[in-house]
Amino acid sequence: QVQLVESGGGLVQAGGSLRLSCAGSGITFDQNTVGWYRQAPGGQREWVASIYMFSAMYADAVRGRFSISRDNAENTVSLEMNSLKPEDAGTYYCNVLSSWGQGTLVTVSS
Repeated sequence: QVQLVESGGGLVQAGGSLRLSCAGSGITFDQNTVGWYRQAPGGQREWVASIYMFSAMYADAVRGRFSISRDNAENTVSLEMNSLKPEDAGTYYCNVLSSWGQGTLVTVSS
């Protein structure tokens, strides 16, 4: 059974940084594409970034500000978020195949 647990969300001022983490069990991250998605209140879930093997991909809205990385020993994937904007706020979810975590809330104050 695949389980994904996100952590690291919180309240940050615009321009600040947060680091999210996704811990996985029941699946090996380094053999799969792991993605981060976000959903603003009242909005649709949107893709933010993904990592597969040594390739990282980013949505245009976050490229240059966010960085995704993987720790194979810990089986975690992190999302470093810098220069945060109010529009980055929302619940961030980790995804592998058809599995989703419970999400972690990011709030950005202006």
